Amino acid sequence: MRQRASKNATKKRRAQRIDEEEDIEEIEGGAGGDSSATPMSISLMRPPKPKSRQTQAKPAAVKSRSMPSRGGSSRNNRRDRKVEVVEEKPELITLTNGLTVHELAQEIREPETEVIKFLFFKGIATNINQTLDIPTAKMVAEAFEIEVETVEAESEAKKITEMLDEGDLESLQPRPPVVTIMGHVDHGKTSLLDAIRKAKVASGEAGGITQHIGAYHVDVPHDGNERQVVFLDTPGHEAFTAMRARGTRVTDIAVLVVAADDGVRPQTIEAISHAKAAKVPIVTAINKIDKEAASADRVKQELMEHGLVPEEWGGDSIMVPVSAISGENLDLLLEMILLQAEVEDLHANPDRLAKGTVIEANLDKARGPVATLLVQNGTLKIGDSMVVGSGFGKVRAMLDDRLNRVEVASPSFAVEVLGLNDVPQAGDEFEVFASEKEARSVADSRAVDQRQSRLQQAMASRRVTLNTLSAQAQEGELKELNILLKADVQGSLEAILASLQQLPQDEVQIRVLMAAPGEISETDVDLAAASGAVIIGFNTTLAPGAQQASDRLGVDIRDYDIIYKLLEDIEGAMEGLLEPELVAEDLGEVEVRAVFPVRKGAVAGCYVLSGKVTRNCKIRVMRGGSQIYEGNLDSLKRMRDDVKEVAAGFECGIGVDKFSNWQESDRIQAFKMVTKRRTLAGRS
Repeated sequence: MRQRASKNATKKRRAQRIDEEEDIEEIEGGAGGDSSATPMSISLMRPPKPKSRQTQAKPAAVKSRSMPSRGGSSRNNRRDRKVEVVEEKPELITLTNGLTVHELAQEIREPETEVIKFLFFKGIATNINQTLDIPTAKMVAEAFEIEVETVEAESEAKKITEMLDEGDLESLQPRPPVVTIMGHVDHGKTSLLDAIRKAKVASGEAGGITQHIGAYHVDVPHDGNERQVVFLDTPGHEAFTAMRARGTRVTDIAVLVVAADDGVRPQTIEAISHAKAAKVPIVTAINKIDKEAASADRVKQELMEHGLVPEEWGGDSIMVPVSAISGENLDLLLEMILLQAEVEDLHANPDRLAKGTVIEANLDKARGPVATLLVQNGTLKIGDSMVVGSGFGKVRAMLDDRLNRVEVASPSFAVEVLGLNDVPQAGDEFEVFASEKEARSVADSRAVDQRQSRLQQAMASRRVTLNTLSAQAQEGELKELNILLKADVQGSLEAILASLQQLPQDEVQIRVLMAAPGEISETDVDLAAASGAVIIGFNTTLAPGAQQASDRLGVDIRDYDIIYKLLEDIEGAMEGLLEPELVAEDLGEVEVRAVFPVRKGAVAGCYVLSGKVTRNCKIRVMRGGSQIYEGNLDSLKRMRDDVKEVAAGFECGIGVDKFSNWQESDRIQAFKMVTKRRTLAGRS
């Protein structure tokens, strides 16, 4: 009884509270409610709620609106605040490299659709993930009345990070200089180093040409003491531009080797630019002065044109005439290197965990990942846990340049390290951590970042090579082959263009974006990257930096010296763009000898005359020289057993679900459809 009375009282209080709240909402409705209610009557029914900050700050805005409820008024206030926020367009943006349509739209505060529409009217079909080069991005920004400032990206030769920290300043000690040998191919760089260290490095190289970066240690007598110098021998051939750039990034002094009988060559100029970009002092070794055609003064004159003025001519560049064969002036060259090292005041802190750079790395079948590391600060020890690029490693063994095992590697020491879990990239930096757990955590974090970066690059990639054209064609993305043609002389260009015009171009078009004589330059690589073209070179060379740019942008450069090989590859690429066709391949011929009725129709008793017949192959039923049915063979039996195939000379039973009008002496032609690559000759 008490529980029933309590429930009734609760219901009455709840109903009374609902009635009071409805009355309050009617009064607070403003113009839409009863105007007879007064503030006094409101306060008697319910205590007043404190006003919010928004209501106090904007009373006029609240009075000007008539809303059915407080909740609706709050939502509209938020909506009005969002409308009032308008992003202002920037007056100036800075571009350092290409960016996607989405990124450009964010920079200029415009919708992606407007940017895509503008590019479409300019004849450029893009999507939001398409990467735009700097000229195209600048054109878009200026069309929306925004000024563009372009800043050149830092050269690859510039050092990425500083190896010395503030905590190292109190424990610095002198360290040996790291010297890079640079110059043109066949100017005697490795021979000069051989003469210094008295070891035949060139004997182990293909054709006597250095094709990887080597690090070597040399003890040099100086002022009655033994001073150590670390030499980096970089390849001089034009195909190894990026490797030479890595050499200058870790070096303290660059030794520029110039042959006295050959003078300044393209790779000589490139080596100078790498050294200047890295802000590394240059000591020039004018080699081969023992030859009859040698002229050191002519070399000095040519070097002056590139900003290297000899000291004896009033400049500040050290130039030493030497001979790697006779050994003339080698001691003077080493003396100049050590003097330059004293001027540079090279120091490091050996009493800390090691940091440095990967000089070279490879995967050895027996030893696993092997990396040549240059310790630039700290001391590397056996058992150290390190992060190399985005990989992890624990030093299991260290070998010096003569393959001797070492326990520690001090600053400026180069060693081969075993124990990495992956092959790092040459030029990656390594750092030793106090605990293995910390090193693994950093390596995992870098690996995730690197994976995300690769995915973004893949989405925005516009790379086109002869090897990937057919795959893009199958997806319907490409039906034309863009070519940028460079040759040695104009006559070669005319012959190649005439031969290309003779190729059938009904379905696949050849677009020659540019055809000009001369070497392949960085500008050509940029044009090919922007237009998705392949660079074809005929009896020509690459300008300094072109190979490095092609590696960075993913542009395929093909070089030929035989025109027939060039046309053969172009024809193969065009054929790869053609969609494959289905052709019928004959399997065998069967004769119907008897017809057996069954519940669902009839089965043909047959004899295989030639070839074979297989289950689920395609068949043609021929009667009197004309075809009466074509379809699939559904059932194949021999001696009441299902079989996969029956060869010539055997009897079999054939059943087809959709055909049963068999007659004796019918001929069955068995065949299958196969995919065949189409050729240009087949379409002409």
